[in-house]
Amino acid sequence: MCELFGITAERKIRVDGLLKTFFNHSEKHRNGWGLAVLDEDDFSIEREPQKAIDSPSLRSILKCNVETSGCIAHIRKATIGEVTENNTHPFSMRDDFGRQWVLAHNGTIFDSEELAPYQYKQAGTTDSERILLYIVDQINRQSRIEGHELREEQRIETVEAAIKTIAPGNKVNLMIYDGDLLYVHKNEPGTLYEKNIDEGVIFSTVPLESDGWYEFAQNRLKVYRSGELVYTGKRHDYTYIHNEEKMKLLYFTYSGL
Repeated sequence: MCELFGITAERKIRVDGLLKTFFNHSEKHRNGWGLAVLDEDDFSIEREPQKAIDSPSLRSILKCNVETSGCIAHIRKATIGEVTENNTHPFSMRDDFGRQWVLAHNGTIFDSEELAPYQYKQAGTTDSERILLYIVDQINRQSRIEGHELREEQRIETVEAAIKTIAPGNKVNLMIYDGDLLYVHKNEPGTLYEKNIDEGVIFSTVPLESDGWYEFAQNRLKVYRSGELVYTGKRHDYTYIHNEEKMKLLYFTYSGL
């Protein structure tokens, strides 16, 4: 599986030390790395389909004093899709009103009628990219119904409904950014942790330090703006339980073996 890392904060904080620790996990997650810096004045996404600790460009980034009020990072262990840049997280796209959406996923989609049509529209071949395409389609669809760009509460409602639609039977650990809000969700126990800091919140698949981390809410969407929790969703029942035989079957299906 993959690993996720994210930050939402009131002001820019230095994060290169945490990122170095996170990206050092790429020995076990060697199929790609990505880093989205989500400051309004410094929005950027860097990603490569190679092991993070072998990347000269990532080493160059982390030599600097990386300061940000928001970021999403990802290291990939491929299950669905080849090891290519188009299959490397985070993924991004704009909705019909020009709002930039960014998504990183730690999980696997085993079956979803809603996501299946996007295999013919996506740039790569991952199930994760299909999630973003589906969510942005739902945002665009709801915007057409409303006749205007969705307000904050409407975006939250639409994203939450989309996650609950695809969650049954699937692992849907997500970080999503919409240019203003950070959405965080997990549905497998023990696979995402958070740490409160004075300026905001840090998230990681695996705790990066010995103290201060606790498990992120199970089966419940939480939404943040600039380090502040602005929405906590109602808990759903779609807990994902890892099944090794199911994973092997999926691997054989997509590898053609």
